[in-house]
Amino acid sequence: MRLPIFSTPRIAGVGFKPEHFDAIVRDPNAVGFFEVHAENYMGRGGAPHATLERIRQDYPVFVHGVGLSIGSVGPLDKDHLARLKSMVARYEPQFVSEHLAWSTHDNSYYNDLLPVPYNTDTLVRVASHIDEVQDALGRSILLENPSTYVMLESSTMRETDFIGEIVRRTGCGLLLDINNVFISATNHRYAPETYLAEFPLDKVGEIHLAGHATEEDDEGCPLLIDAHDRPVASQVWALFEKAIASRGLLPTLIEWDNDLPAWSVLKSEAEKANMILSRFASPAHPELLRRAS
Repeated sequence: MRLPIFSTPRIAGVGFKPEHFDAIVRDPNAVGFFEVHAENYMGRGGAPHATLERIRQDYPVFVHGVGLSIGSVGPLDKDHLARLKSMVARYEPQFVSEHLAWSTHDNSYYNDLLPVPYNTDTLVRVASHIDEVQDALGRSILLENPSTYVMLESSTMRETDFIGEIVRRTGCGLLLDINNVFISATNHRYAPETYLAEFPLDKVGEIHLAGHATEEDDEGCPLLIDAHDRPVASQVWALFEKAIASRGLLPTLIEWDNDLPAWSVLKSEAEKANMILSRFASPAHPELLRRAS
């Protein structure tokens, strides 16, 4: 049987965690959509697939990859890409996204999304990898802007220019992570509004929001970490509103991957996003207006 076909939800969703499954089933029309990490569903069966199949019957599902290592110097892992293709065919997600980062080297696999230098060599390599992924999946993907903590000396391009050229060469879309924008801007001491003004917002298909941790660097200046373990910060909410004002309504995901809260807490974050989205809604978006009322 074919899975249900949903229109693109221009409201807020959350990352699906099995710990919340029972609460979600008891909460009709809980959120607009759910997003899952692809790597958690690359096995053939078992409890993970049983719960996700149940969720997919009632909600749109987005797939977010964290291990493809699109920015790596070496070739893509063909087995990993094949498993991703199978998973995408199984669940028919609305969007498939990946990170502008690398996490593998030869036979080593890292638990972090590491930065790439923004130069011509990296541009050619990343574009080639994205072409390979899109050819394998038979669809375009969304590429997420990173959170960064260091500037690489070998970079010769601004991040926004690099990302814009990737889109031009590959035809991929973009996933705008607002929290990542704020983290990178704070860590590198530039205005996040400037970044948003230079970002190709017209190519954005989805937005991510998350919480971050605040530490200090060796000079006593703020150092933000993309922790995904707390509510969205007020500054990130403000940037989100500016992005929506410029781009219009988009599917907006609340990411909360560590120190998971109760379902009610996570859902309340999605409701905050819907309140902001509703300020720019029209009668053409009745579901959003209803949720925000």
